[in-house]
Amino acid sequence: MSETTIVHLLRHGEVHNPDKILYGRLPGFKLSDRGQRQALTVAEAVATHDITHVVASPLQRAQETAAPIAAAHRLDVETDERLIEADNQFEGERVAVGDGALRQPKHWPKLVNPFRPSWGEPYVEIAHRMLGAIHRARRTAEGHEALCVSHQLPIWTVRRFLEAKRLWHDPRNRQCSLASLTSLVFEGEELVRIVYSEPAGTTDPKVTGA
Repeated sequence: MSETTIVHLLRHGEVHNPDKILYGRLPGFKLSDRGQRQALTVAEAVATHDITHVVASPLQRAQETAAPIAAAHRLDVETDERLIEADNQFEGERVAVGDGALRQPKHWPKLVNPFRPSWGEPYVEIAHRMLGAIHRARRTAEGHEALCVSHQLPIWTVRRFLEAKRLWHDPRNRQCSLASLTSLVFEGEELVRIVYSEPAGTTDPKVTGA
């Protein structure tokens, strides 16, 4: 009989971002006080789970979110570059609708193809690298549970890929709150179910950042 393995994709907690820029892969963006509490809440929520492997994006906010979970299970946080945030040409800019960079004509050529998208890493490439990280985690934790800390767009993109949905989408409709869990349930190598939960509560998917 096939063994059940669960790979949890955890979005990091809230980030200290007083200027409300899109920080993407920029260094130095840590969890806010609320984000630290969210990480602890998730750690409490999964304390009784059979987690044998914790891995995170190399970015500071992901590492900080993973830390209390790994500590609770007496594990080290491993790092997988494939869990990193999507590359984005608007890093460091304010990109809220009707505000900042999107109103500047010099940036408009970046917006010509929202289906790829033209302003950053192609959706299909995000999905493929995330799948690589997911299956590595699944093999490492076979018969148990793994927890991978990543970012909103990569998690939502690979979920849509696994659900055979088109990858381009309206960001306002993403089901991927801060510190939420998108749990992939495998029987052997076969994905049989996707379960979404919000142990730290619901947040606005339009929040600036990643």
